[in-house]
Amino acid sequence: MKFKTILSCLLALLLCQSVYAMTGREIMEKSDALPEPDTAKSKILMLIHKGGKVIEKEFTLQMKQFDNDEDKALISFIRPTHIKLLTHSHKGKDDDQWLRLSSGKIKRIVSTGRDKPFVNSHFYYEDLTSVDIDDYAYKLLGEGNAVGEDCYKVEGVKQVGEKIYDKVIFYVRKSDYFVVRIDFFKKGKFLKFLENYKIKKIDGILTPHKIKMVLANGKGETELVLKGLKYNVNIDSSRFNKEALR
Repeated sequence: MKFKTILSCLLALLLCQSVYAMTGREIMEKSDALPEPDTAKSKILMLIHKGGKVIEKEFTLQMKQFDNDEDKALISFIRPTHIKLLTHSHKGKDDDQWLRLSSGKIKRIVSTGRDKPFVNSHFYYEDLTSVDIDDYAYKLLGEGNAVGEDCYKVEGVKQVGEKIYDKVIFYVRKSDYFVVRIDFFKKGKFLKFLENYKIKKIDGILTPHKIKMVLANGKGETELVLKGLKYNVNIDSSRFNKEALR
């Protein structure tokens, strides 16, 4: 009789879990709901590992959210060049991007050209655009481990705008729904992956202090190391105008 009681409890627990199991979309909604800043200013060291050499670059990043569910970001290199990248993120369509070269010439990055390396790193221009939760269809693949954390594995396939990647797989940390890894697939092949390290709270906002973009074949990677950061500081909106790049 006691065995039947324990068995009944286990079955009830399993049934309860299956009824209330989250979908991939629900997991990503919890991740999307994590606190974000209205503005951010940071300084970042970029380390590009190629062919046994390490190339150092340094840039500042400024970001501001606007009332129309859009945000804008400006990357300004300090060294060795003075390249700038301005991104205007839009809801429901592809983002706009403009690159200011060291010569002063301004070049628009078209959607079909966003699979090109940014400043010879392992990041594409596409990787520097925003991720709108509604632009993707999601599927829960199961569970996995990434950067030493227990995670949900959620597949995302872009439904809006130009598709640079066939699909991406998000590793969402179970403890707080923060994305700690993203796998990128292109033309049916596993191309590269991004991992977030040294995740700490700054002003209540979960923030990775080191990010790695690594080629799946192990033949190169780019590290981004956070050197300084301030959230919710005053940034004039005019800094994010295309004309301000000149």
